[in-house]
Amino acid sequence: MTTLFISDLHLDVDRPTGIARFLNFMERDASEATALYILGDLFEAWIGDDDTNPGYKPIISALAKLKRQNIPCYLMHGNRDFLLGRRFATATGCVLLAENEVLLIEGQRVLLTHGDLLCTDDKPYMALRTEVRDPRWQREFLTKSIEERSAIADDLRSQSFAATAAKTAEIMDVNQSTVEAAMREHDVSILLHGHTHRADVHRFTLDGAEATRIVLGAWYEQGSVVRWDENGFVLETLER
Repeated sequence: MTTLFISDLHLDVDRPTGIARFLNFMERDASEATALYILGDLFEAWIGDDDTNPGYKPIISALAKLKRQNIPCYLMHGNRDFLLGRRFATATGCVLLAENEVLLIEGQRVLLTHGDLLCTDDKPYMALRTEVRDPRWQREFLTKSIEERSAIADDLRSQSFAATAAKTAEIMDVNQSTVEAAMREHDVSILLHGHTHRADVHRFTLDGAEATRIVLGAWYEQGSVVRWDENGFVLETLER
């Protein structure tokens, strides 16, 4: 059987094509998997589990269907949906993961992470991340109305787009020293992440041994998935 890994779907009710692509993937691919891992940014923005926008219902239903099929789904927070909480997990049956998780797959230890923690050269982003991940910031944010939260989220996204346009590609990518430190800390030779939207497989030497960093792509135009079975992993693009 096959374990599937996806990331950075950025699902948005204003982009129905992306939601349709995800629902098709859930029906066709995930329903035949051993397990599904979503490594962050399932949503373009998540402003709280109490957001009852009906456009999210098909997504929640598709995830809940996996639970009924006894196919476990594991979900990691990304930089756009870090407010996903227990209510969402209960409604979908998803298991929420920590920001770093080591998975034993086919006898190999694999470090899973969203990827933004590896982008340490992007100092302004790391400072913003620290701010919005503070429990006090989150508690205050969640006391606001849905309308207020939505406006704040839109403003933060606008600021993010403007800041991204002014940064070099190198600054927004992972820092290799940070990658190596994380892999040493968790005693792994394989790292799997998303966030940078640069789907690829990077092979390098870590402390004299072979190491691999697998990067999942974003789903803005097409799907990106890692399929892992007894024969190893394959990074694929879903054209359909």
